[in-house]
Amino acid sequence: MLTLKSFASAYLEKIVIPQRLITTIRQLGEYKGKQELYQQQAPEMLENLRQVAMIQSTESSNRLEGIVADEKRLRALVAEKTTPTNRSEAEIAGYCDVLSTIHVNSGRIPFTDNIVLQLHRDLMKYSGKEGGRWKSTTNEITETLPDGSKQVRFVPVAPHQTAEYMRLLHERYNELTRDQVWDPLFLISFYVLDFLCIHPFLDGNGRMARLLTVLLLYHNGYEVGRYISLERVIEQSKESYYDTLYASSLGWHEGTHDVLPWTEYLLSTLLAGYREFEGRFGRISSGAGSKTDMVLNAIDGMLIDFSIADLERACPMVSRDLIRHVLVKLKKEGKIENLSKGKYARWRRLKAVIDKSNVVKSGHLLPH
Repeated sequence: MLTLKSFASAYLEKIVIPQRLITTIRQLGEYKGKQELYQQQAPEMLENLRQVAMIQSTESSNRLEGIVADEKRLRALVAEKTTPTNRSEAEIAGYCDVLSTIHVNSGRIPFTDNIVLQLHRDLMKYSGKEGGRWKSTTNEITETLPDGSKQVRFVPVAPHQTAEYMRLLHERYNELTRDQVWDPLFLISFYVLDFLCIHPFLDGNGRMARLLTVLLLYHNGYEVGRYISLERVIEQSKESYYDTLYASSLGWHEGTHDVLPWTEYLLSTLLAGYREFEGRFGRISSGAGSKTDMVLNAIDGMLIDFSIADLERACPMVSRDLIRHVLVKLKKEGKIENLSKGKYARWRRLKAVIDKSNVVKSGHLLPH
């Protein structure tokens, strides 16, 4: 007989929520309440942030799994201006498609195990890999040691039990959501941990977990992921991401695990995203921040060739003279090129204009 893990009644009754997590939940509720105001006050700038977040989310979530592509190609794939030409691009295109589906249709996507299968099918549709089916073989989580040997870190649910585990997981998540006893942010965290411990697919579990996190946040009114890439925040703190997942997975099969390390990490990631969003929006709405940064942000979010008029729409509080000054500087630095002259001159971004040197390369532990 299969038993529930993080959602088992006996397990939930024993959880003691520390005060710091209660404070985090309260802060997130306050940020959630500000979203509609932001959306009304500066829709054009938020559209620019949305474009940037889409690119960063696609890039970071795939890079966490060691999947990389040339930046120009990645942006073209996100903009649907090209088709994948290799395996990495195929993986990236699939992720972008599913993320776009979630952004546009989250309110109409029910949360069932069949929906998870459909989203996984779409994630894998360009790669030629098996998509939309639960795993058929065992997929142990291993760590590569310094000497090149591998060590098993976690053994997920067996293939023959996966479908039933996923059915029970969704049934219990939806039941607890309806009961409204637990804050939905806790339920989202518990769900993602159990999903990764079940590891229901042969490939794409980490990316699916991050996509489902965004979907569940949207279902519960937390929409910061539209404008700030939560995947990028995770990539920048990837050691904590893997360490807390590993810590919370210990004893999972026996129901003796501690879900709180992972829960605290996920909620702190969401809080960091909201703080970044508020910081950016505060500079935009008050004009008190760097207007140059606004222009740089706008240029980084341009998926296709752009004009000064495009930048003026994205940065309504920035003068045309300052926009021209930024363009001249970036051209000298070799980051953009001028495609035409005159009143309707167009520009093309050649490389990132915002420094990403703090983004580190990724490895594997639990998500894989």
